[in-house]
Amino acid sequence: MQTDTHFPADADGIGWNVENTYSRMPQTLFKCVAPAAVSEPRVSVLNHSLARELGLSLREVSDDTAAALFAGQQLPAGAQPIAQAYAGHQFGGFTMLGDGRAILLGEQRTPSGGLFDIQFKGSGQTPFSRSGDGLATLGPMLREYIISEAMQALGIPTTRSLAVVTTGEPVYREKPLRGAILTRVAASHIRVGTFQYLVMRRDEATLKVLADYTIERHYPEIPKSAERYLLFLRSVMQRQASLIAQWQLVGFIHGVMNTDNMSISGETIDYGPCAFMDIYHPETVFSSIDHGGRYAFGNQPAIGQWNLARFAEALLPLLDNDENNAIALAMDVLSEYPTVFEEHWLGGMRRKLGLASEQDGDHELIKDLLEWMQETQADFTNIFDDLSTDADLGSERPQDERFRSWYSRWQERVECEDEPWETVRSRMCAANPAVIPRNHRVEEALTAATDEDDLSVMNRLLEVLTSPYERNELSGEYCIAPPPDQCRYQTFCGT
Repeated sequence: MQTDTHFPADADGIGWNVENTYSRMPQTLFKCVAPAAVSEPRVSVLNHSLARELGLSLREVSDDTAAALFAGQQLPAGAQPIAQAYAGHQFGGFTMLGDGRAILLGEQRTPSGGLFDIQFKGSGQTPFSRSGDGLATLGPMLREYIISEAMQALGIPTTRSLAVVTTGEPVYREKPLRGAILTRVAASHIRVGTFQYLVMRRDEATLKVLADYTIERHYPEIPKSAERYLLFLRSVMQRQASLIAQWQLVGFIHGVMNTDNMSISGETIDYGPCAFMDIYHPETVFSSIDHGGRYAFGNQPAIGQWNLARFAEALLPLLDNDENNAIALAMDVLSEYPTVFEEHWLGGMRRKLGLASEQDGDHELIKDLLEWMQETQADFTNIFDDLSTDADLGSERPQDERFRSWYSRWQERVECEDEPWETVRSRMCAANPAVIPRNHRVEEALTAATDEDDLSVMNRLLEVLTSPYERNELSGEYCIAPPPDQCRYQTFCGT
């Protein structure tokens, strides 16, 4: 593989400024591969606001040119497409993996100096496809587009979606479906599984190269000292604890928290069987493949620590030459995770209840509310939104003595802030989304797009989801919880 070539931003009139820093590393980490040819690419959706952030101008590009570009038929200048190698614990079992249906084109250098991976998902077979066809279908690609953009608007670190195009090719699953390719943008696609891959190959030299590259790219504040890799482990732990706390605060369920889906940069990645919880319950599972509830909503924080333990295992050769010392160092960092997670989660829950200060009884106050929500099958998002906007909510539930008692305790706690209600309310409204990607609304949009070729339903949904904290007429209908017969919802990976 050649070293990267720097292209001027106006080389093709779109603004591509492609670098290939990842493919400078040893070829153990990737295989060169080209996107498959497709018969009739057509644009479904382009993310113009994200394109501008990347320094790209797509407004003047014809539909045919955009379709060819995002279907991989006309690569950006400087692109050197590769499939990345990695491994992973999938539902607890270890597997050697790799990009089976994804191709990294390179990294886009933005006008502000940022570096972002540009990846095609669903662009054909790679050396890591095993028995898979390497293809993707329209529904799951649009789902990732919707959910990832909603997460961005919620302020949660996430990969993003630049485009979805259909290929004109059928993809065979239970029945023939429309083929599609998603263009994903990420801080990088380096995963816990990337490090595990090298450990299983007993390649400590490349492990060090990868660690140094990742630190330079994502944690440049870490000094080049004897504790460099221990600080790296701690930094990744802190980002992951913060990320999962943010998931818990909005009721997001990832659905497939395998180590190959845990990004070292701290972004949410892989939106296969994910969904947002309507009725609050810690045991909520949506994924069709999570038969034992390993990745249920309430299990996500502990799974985050489990995944970090696998990352720590991979870093042991870099932490200390003595394995026992390395293990002790790693265990010290891992033991910090529950406290770090709790700080992020409790701080976020305080904000959701309008509390700026800290008091000893806050955790009990929050726990009692969640227990009440679970027992009464309350809607997670709407309860917090109601608390934010309805000053008389306590008196509107005269038959629910337990809630009224809790509400009085909460009001007393809010009074301790010694702030006007409007200040408290503003804090709550900024922490509690009025709108989330309700599962029935997402399905409504996907059905219209895939069955009727009607993208207007999805576009209306996206318009609301990009301003989740606004309360207005447009968002009103999207705040309504689904009817009971639509609450038994199941998601699928789409592979």
